[in-house]
Amino acid sequence: MSEVILKNPQQLALMRTAGQLLTRVFEHLDGFVAPGVSTLQINDRAEAYIVDVLKARPASKGQYGFKYSLNTSVDHVVCHGVPSADEVLKAGSIINVDITLEQGGYIADSSKMYAVGAIADEARQLVDTTYAALWAGIRQVRPGATLGDVGHAIQRLAEGAGYNVVREYCGHGIGRQMHEAPQVLHYGHRNSGLVLKPGMVFTIEPMINQGGRGVRTLKDGWTVITRDRSLSAQWEHTVAVTAQGVEVLTLREEERGMVG
Repeated sequence: MSEVILKNPQQLALMRTAGQLLTRVFEHLDGFVAPGVSTLQINDRAEAYIVDVLKARPASKGQYGFKYSLNTSVDHVVCHGVPSADEVLKAGSIINVDITLEQGGYIADSSKMYAVGAIADEARQLVDTTYAALWAGIRQVRPGATLGDVGHAIQRLAEGAGYNVVREYCGHGIGRQMHEAPQVLHYGHRNSGLVLKPGMVFTIEPMINQGGRGVRTLKDGWTVITRDRSLSAQWEHTVAVTAQGVEVLTLREEERGMVG
């Protein structure tokens, strides 16, 4: 992978705009993700809002030949779930909705877990722990820290709760391209790896399994599931390293109290 591209204040402003537009897409889906809704309906609702209302581009559509505007990963699907009219959400499921958006030449990337109706306590605990792991990683981000610090914080929290971190997929630098340097692992050792500098922008997106960490890809070439069919959860934000610490460019309104 190429060298890390540091963003200047003007570029960060464009990325901040893209990130805040993306938060509006999730707001548009809140309350819509419910029993009886198909994952294709989620895709179509988000795409129409991005294009027609926000006047932006769904950056995932066409990326690597992908035909849709987002990924919908239900229950034991770890990531890259493909929207389908035949996949209708049922009460008790959990779903990760992973969306990218490009505006002004720069891309924002974020994902959110939704509970479909009432879910079991075990599923809620997995979702909540994965979210806590995301924020444990985010809170390590500051100039002079390392990517190993980020991964270690995530791994320690997840494994401490009895879960396993998926290692085959990671966060990534982001900017004009969806995938830039560096790779951001969700496991690791303190004081190891790339030293963080102001202007770096990347995603943190831990995937946490209820059972073993093993995964496999289905025949469609996209959908990744847990080998043991246990539940998996993921949350994601795009973050920027600032002189003061970290800015979460895709921070949603309900998360305003999380940073600090």
